[in-house]
Amino acid sequence: MSGSKQLKLGAFMRPVSIHTGAWRYPGAIPDANFNFPALKKFIQKLEQGKFDAFFMADHLAVLNMPINALKRSHTVTSFEPFTLLSALATVTEHIGLVATASTTYDAPYHIARRFASLDHISEGRAGWNIVTTANPDAALNFGLEEEIEHDERYRRAREFYDVVTGLWDSFADDAFIRDVEAGIYFDPAKLHVLNHKAKYLSVRGPLNIARPVQGWPVIVQAGASEAGRQLAAETAEAVFAPAGNLEAGKALFADIKGRAQAKGRDPDSIKILPGALVVVGETVAEAQAKRVYLDSLVHYDSGIASLNSAIGYDVSGFDPDGPLPEIPLTNAGHSSRERVIALAQRENLTIRQLAQRIGSYGGLAFVGTPQTIADEMEKWLFEEGSDGFNIMFPYLPEGLNDFVDKVVPELQRRKIFRKEYEGTTLRENLGLARPANRFFQTSLV
Repeated sequence: MSGSKQLKLGAFMRPVSIHTGAWRYPGAIPDANFNFPALKKFIQKLEQGKFDAFFMADHLAVLNMPINALKRSHTVTSFEPFTLLSALATVTEHIGLVATASTTYDAPYHIARRFASLDHISEGRAGWNIVTTANPDAALNFGLEEEIEHDERYRRAREFYDVVTGLWDSFADDAFIRDVEAGIYFDPAKLHVLNHKAKYLSVRGPLNIARPVQGWPVIVQAGASEAGRQLAAETAEAVFAPAGNLEAGKALFADIKGRAQAKGRDPDSIKILPGALVVVGETVAEAQAKRVYLDSLVHYDSGIASLNSAIGYDVSGFDPDGPLPEIPLTNAGHSSRERVIALAQRENLTIRQLAQRIGSYGGLAFVGTPQTIADEMEKWLFEEGSDGFNIMFPYLPEGLNDFVDKVVPELQRRKIFRKEYEGTTLRENLGLARPANRFFQTSLV
């Protein structure tokens, strides 16, 4: 089934594994999430495997879970994304550096400035993962008594995007003439003052940093709620959205690209990259045994807390051996809620069984040999379930090494994944155009 289509691969690296038991797995590095020498080795291994991007998710609060669950979590401490990615930029050359930054709890000027800096430091490898932040405890860290309503967060995010991208366009690409003889550093005619004033934001500008190397850092979005899909269709260039199986992936792929086309965008300008946990074995049975053992490392206290967090509702008072009750909509993220409810209904799981699955990892997983994993990825690619995947490793370093050393060569053998990077920027490697400056015609597109 080989052809011209090529997989795009990101690596979900905060926490270094999304699986709650990852830090306890034999041979794993327990403090990997907060261990810079280890993270440096991980990203260099990913670059060896020609991954498109290192994706660092972020939280603005300690996860809101009971202390009996929190004490078992390796997510409780992690580096601030821009600090870490700026450091990792200096020890890599090609791999993209994607950071989460919240449109709810930060100012657009800060976000624009940090990403412009990261893009210059990395010579064009930055990506902004737009999130609206669903954790209610984050609100308490930023002077609010409760979190902002779900759809209101997305409406603010849409305006926030316009402001940040407008700030990135403050200077024309050729504004900085640096004429030593005349003593003129930049051309004032090539400076634009944004003067944005609308419902949510008031930002004068201009940004005090030259236009990013890529024009704009690559815009990434996670989430698959109705509001999230619409925001992605209008703004995103890569979408890290959940899809539990191929049929769900096809529906998500068609929906977001169809919405984008309706907004006048080229559907190929958006890369749909669902998250996928990948467990590699010499045989399918060996890979499955690894997954079973990994899941066994998750304590029930963690499982029920993860379930409550995923659905935005506390079900710990219900019969653990009974079915999941009807879950009302809350301000929590809608996509995770819908995914969990669908899983419970599809497999007729009790609360206890569901907690075990969600506490481990209940989403899309490829568990098998390099050949069977490549078979599944190839099928997703050619049946338009995705443009690639945001890979989640079951434990590190072994899970990462297994993928790069065994799965990547199989994908390359099938000619559906690169052997060398196509360019020097994240945009070039993803096959995305450099955006024109909306205020000046002299851009380097």
